[in-house]
Amino acid sequence: MSFDLVFFGGTGDLTWRKLMPALFQAFRHGKLPAGGRILAVARDEQSDDKYRGWLKERFQEVEGAKRPTDEEFARFADMLHYRRMDLSKPEHYAGLKQWLEERNADTAVLYLATSPHLFPQICEQLGVAGLNTPRIRVVLEKPLGHDLQSAQEINRVVRSVFSETQAFRIDHYLGKPSVQNLMALRFGNALFEPLWRRESIANIQITLAEAIGVGTRGDFYDRTGALRDMVQNHALQLLTMIAMEPPSRNDADAIRDEKLKVLRSLKPFTEESVGRDVVRGQYRAGTAGGQPVVGYLQEVKVPAGSQCETFVALRTEVQNWRWAGVPFYLRTGKRLAARDAQIVVNFRPTPHSIFPGHNPANKLVINLQPEDGLELHLLAAKGAGQQEQLAPVSLDLDFDKAFAENRVGAYERLLLDAIAGRLNLFVRSDEQEQAWRWVEPILDAWGKDSTGPRPYAAGTWGPAAASALVARDGYAWSEEQ
Repeated sequence: MSFDLVFFGGTGDLTWRKLMPALFQAFRHGKLPAGGRILAVARDEQSDDKYRGWLKERFQEVEGAKRPTDEEFARFADMLHYRRMDLSKPEHYAGLKQWLEERNADTAVLYLATSPHLFPQICEQLGVAGLNTPRIRVVLEKPLGHDLQSAQEINRVVRSVFSETQAFRIDHYLGKPSVQNLMALRFGNALFEPLWRRESIANIQITLAEAIGVGTRGDFYDRTGALRDMVQNHALQLLTMIAMEPPSRNDADAIRDEKLKVLRSLKPFTEESVGRDVVRGQYRAGTAGGQPVVGYLQEVKVPAGSQCETFVALRTEVQNWRWAGVPFYLRTGKRLAARDAQIVVNFRPTPHSIFPGHNPANKLVINLQPEDGLELHLLAAKGAGQQEQLAPVSLDLDFDKAFAENRVGAYERLLLDAIAGRLNLFVRSDEQEQAWRWVEPILDAWGKDSTGPRPYAAGTWGPAAASALVARDGYAWSEEQ
């Protein structure tokens, strides 16, 4: 299958840090379809060879094992092309169309790796130029909008040019192998599904923690914040995959229909419940990796007195028969104690214990990063004698060890899916808008709250109020158990 893959924002951070390395891995693994061209477009004036040289230098910053040799890069670079484009000029889109029509590949994927405020302009110009034929797909990076209204406007423009099956709204968390195995765990095995309900599960925790601060992205981050950056998309997508009903088949619409039902079942927030069930924080000076680090307000390009949140923890419920009364706890933040993304399913304790001592309930831990895998925490007897206390044991599956051969990274998987036209792991417009609809009352309540975010020291797990949020129900975050 011949394809053309066009990156708008071809010299941007996302393209050279994430997308090009992911494409190279697909190329190295022999998974990239033959007969492909990769085109980077940007405002700079440069030739194909100059762009290839620039990208080769950027590849030196890629993780060592994923760095190409000179010979590998030379073969990969044969696919690379560059074109100067001013995204405001219709004639430049006409030139792009001519370039694509030179060989009329089976598929053309247009990846918008630009600021989201440019999405409507780019899509409108693509439509005017006739770059919306059935063989063309458009990939939209998050964040898709700043609120519900802006998200709806982006979707309105996208729908006026492309059909829903041509629009690929990307959430790279959905491409992680561990998330794929979440689907396999639930719907490919008979073991857990009978237990996957309120009668057996006490609570579910989703943590997306970063040890780094905002770095040089202070101006962008201050306009975004943790709720928009991580909760509205990544955390909610993980929640839907944990809570969804079994789809009737393994195709895009069947899966996304069930995810949408979860989003519509989430307990809605009011101004009162935001104050009770949502904690926002902002990091202050502290330590990271044993080294002192500055607070958020001292970071580069962060406005003085900013009330932007760098941490969010919240409690919600899925109001349906399967999950009624089960709390779901979500948290995310910058400058936390560790880089750690995981889902913890805490089961209910045995109804009647016949063993001495404290016997913690079973739990299933789905690790997303820094490594991905599954841990099932159980209790067992050592066999040391009668009336002995049970000891905790765990069944640990490390996916990197179990599937060592050519594992596919998140962006690699999603780029290959976009080229192949597989929509299963991409977000539909009604899902995205429903997620915004759910978080918007939180944003509205914060807009009226003059107290601002709670401070927490860098290198900790956030404000103490986040622990109190879970303790109110008689539970604790996983690292506190």
